Amino acid sequence: MENVLITGGTGLIGKILTQKLITKGYSVSILSRNKTKNSNTYSWNISEGFIENKAIEKADYIIHLAGAGIADKRWTKQRKKVLINSRVNSTKLLFLKVKELNPKLKAFIAASGVGYYGAITSEKIFQENDAPNTDFLSVICTLWEKEVTKFNSLNIRTVILRTGVVFSKEGGALEKIIKPIQLGLGAPLGSGKQYMPWIAMEDLCNMYVSAIENPELKGAYNAAAPEHITNKALTKSIAKTLQKPLWLPNVPAFILRIMLGELSVILLEGSRVSSEKIKKNAGFKFKYPTVEKYFSK
Repeated sequence: MENVLITGGTGLIGKILTQKLITKGYSVSILSRNKTKNSNTYSWNISEGFIENKAIEKADYIIHLAGAGIADKRWTKQRKKVLINSRVNSTKLLFLKVKELNPKLKAFIAASGVGYYGAITSEKIFQENDAPNTDFLSVICTLWEKEVTKFNSLNIRTVILRTGVVFSKEGGALEKIIKPIQLGLGAPLGSGKQYMPWIAMEDLCNMYVSAIENPELKGAYNAAAPEHITNKALTKSIAKTLQKPLWLPNVPAFILRIMLGELSVILLEGSRVSSEKIKKNAGFKFKYPTVEKYFSK
């Protein structure tokens, strides 16, 4: 039985991915800051450079999801450091420990974000070989991915999934999007013309399984549904599904900037990203290629 070590395994994606992997016959270990009685949970402390050796030694694959929540708090100078360091320093630590204890690891698979291309709204459809932007979200992803690619120097296959907004009926971003619409207070944000690259949780988890099982997958892939949908169209689609009226005007951009500061860009900006590479290279088929398909399940 092959073992998959997951960082960030106690988060929403990590929990659901863990169950999927167990169902498929893998054993799963979790790296956590809080040691539990679960024999498959191992502790680590990034600031102290500590990981329980056994967690690394027994791993056939590592899936690296850990990182402070991008939208959890305002982006103060200190918060920006936390967002970067939680990703970069954790990856550096994993690299050093794998190099020391398990250089024959079969693959290192890491999350990243579509923010790699920048928090901008444009008509361009971004592909994986496009250059990163220079704004804060892009800097986070660029620095993170730079550390991930160091595993190539150990001849370990690396896969990076640049993930859009994850839709799950069990919580997360979608719950926050739906709630005001359920209350009859839904409205497009800003111009409403910004795109929202998104992916269903089930498709994302299936993509991680593909990254494990398909040795041809190497490098970066956009983890986003093929559909390109704007904030306005998404809001209308959800309201239609919930049979709720949309009667309020768009939420002014300046209000969101006052409330959220620089963080507001993740709501007010967004471009399209292509999913063609993952479909062609892996033959990956999205179960939920459109919002309409997702909400009809």
